Amino acid sequence: QVQLVESGGGLVQSGGSKTLSCAVSGFTFSNYIMNWVRQAPGKGLEWVSDINWGGSSTNYSDSVKGRFTITRDNSKNTLYLQMDSLKPEDTALYYCARTFRTYYDGSYHARYDYWGQGAQVTVSS
Repeated sequence: QVQLVESGGGLVQSGGSKTLSCAVSGFTFSNYIMNWVRQAPGKGLEWVSDINWGGSSTNYSDSVKGRFTITRDNSKNTLYLQMDSLKPEDTALYYCARTFRTYYDGSYHARYDYWGQGAQVTVSS
């Protein structure tokens, strides 16, 4: 079955760095756009970043642009998020999620169809 398992979370000081990993199984990893999504305490879900099938195209939210880097290793079925210059407001539960796209009514429609269990990142001030 499809599984996404995040690792690498923990406590880090403000200004520090941390790398999250998401190991996937149960599907052909290289066929899917992948995402990082986070949820801060008491807040809703926030999309952080995505990466295309081969890793040649990436996108970031304004809140993390220039500080976070998303990559993937299709030979290892693993997604990464390198987080630098961390701020207390980056404290959140970080999820990796798979994008599922379908085409109908003349356009593409996308949603996240599988999620990991989340990795907690806490940034102390």
